Amino acid sequence: MNKATATLVHSLAFYATVPGAGKPEATEALPTPASEAATLPDVAEVLQDISGDGTSTDWSKSYHGLSLQPFAKEIAEILGQPLNPEDIEIKPDGLIYLPEIKYRRILNRAFGPGGWGLAPRSETNVGPKIVSREYALVCLGRLVGIARGEQEYFDPSGIPTATEACKSNALMRCCKDLGIASELWDPRFIKQFKAKYCAEVFAEHVPTKKKKKIWRRKEDKFDYPWKE
Repeated sequence: MNKATATLVHSLAFYATVPGAGKPEATEALPTPASEAATLPDVAEVLQDISGDGTSTDWSKSYHGLSLQPFAKEIAEILGQPLNPEDIEIKPDGLIYLPEIKYRRILNRAFGPGGWGLAPRSETNVGPKIVSREYALVCLGRLVGIARGEQEYFDPSGIPTATEACKSNALMRCCKDLGIASELWDPRFIKQFKAKYCAEVFAEHVPTKKKKKIWRRKEDKFDYPWKE
């Protein structure tokens, strides 16, 4: 709250406690239409207009609400639901993952659109080949996780895209603290999933003609630049 706003609120609070303050004396009162009658604003309403709920949180520093209490049972059930195997993807190097948009869908189901958000906790760090930034995941006004996202880039023109991907990477890391997609860090689950749904096959890198073993889902085909 800036100095001018603080002065306004202080004045309103004072007048609200003084009988008859802000009103002309009875001997000077003149009949006026109700639509023209001036009324003193309520101090709470002024605060509501200024800061939403009378308070503000600096999420670049605050740990407000961390481990305050568990979320409701209904929310916890959504966050901890087992993943649908159809939603899980695998990278050529064998790393399984859940696409970033599906984390957002789970958060929307649990907290509702607008009930969660990512707040930056640092400036964007742009190195020679990588972009990184620290974010806080805030759900229902409570801090639930902090993580640093990172993304490689190969040309300066790709920095804006890398910055957005960095945010998505931080989101996925923060979601671990809510138990979302926890199977993806379970070695036994990873081994069973790859055995049932994935295959490691020889493929050719079309531009270089080099061949190597890479992973794909059993029902999928390779996209360019790879071919079997």
